[in-house]
Amino acid sequence: MDLGLRDRVYLLTGAASGLGLATAHALVDDGARVVISSRSQESVDRAVGELGELAIGVAVDNADPTAPDQLIRAARNAFGRLDGALISVGGPPAGAILDRTEDEWRTSFETVFLGAIRLAVTIAGELGDGGSIAFVLSTSAKAPIPNLGISNGLRPGLAMAAKNLADELGPRGIRVNGLLPGRVDTERVRQLDSMADDPEAARAATEQTIPLRRYGKPEEFGRTAAFLLSPAAGFLTGVMLPVDGGMTRSI
Repeated sequence: MDLGLRDRVYLLTGAASGLGLATAHALVDDGARVVISSRSQESVDRAVGELGELAIGVAVDNADPTAPDQLIRAARNAFGRLDGALISVGGPPAGAILDRTEDEWRTSFETVFLGAIRLAVTIAGELGDGGSIAFVLSTSAKAPIPNLGISNGLRPGLAMAAKNLADELGPRGIRVNGLLPGRVDTERVRQLDSMADDPEAARAATEQTIPLRRYGKPEEFGRTAAFLLSPAAGFLTGVMLPVDGGMTRSI
């Protein structure tokens, strides 16, 4: 199926590795052009080297108020247009709410919540009919994940904000959706597993709670995200799509 991605241009934040980079590969493989960002220049350069001539990179933190303008300007200068964005907000510090500090909450709010909203609102101002924005959230938008107190607190709010934006931007032909990854085999998930006394046993136990009995592959998420961003998904908006092998039991 032709997703209609050829020559379209997408911004992808936090995309020097993991789910964002997997999505960038899927977009580029179908002929799209991408602008990826990460806080580390070295990571950005390495990812752009993987992606090839259809990609450029910007080293910037989502919490930086100038980040949206930097990314939009890079897309316009390099490719002359902008069609959408994948806003990936990274993972705040793990741990129980009782163990987290106010400073950790404030920093996480700036990066995970306010930074994501600022990006979405600014990017939406640059998009026309057919534009598409997707947030990378988590299944914690539907149900809390043990030992991820800050994430559990912030991501449901972002999911609701995305639903709200879908209503506000729909009349302009701009779609807004969310992706809710479950246990996908990324560095972040491996880091969370490593916090258990027996990481291999923890992973095996988690796999037993997933109907497909395995962790997802980053490229499986990437293909799903590319479809959701693409014109082929043109009548999907306000959707919070679990990419979790069936792990989320709620409707």
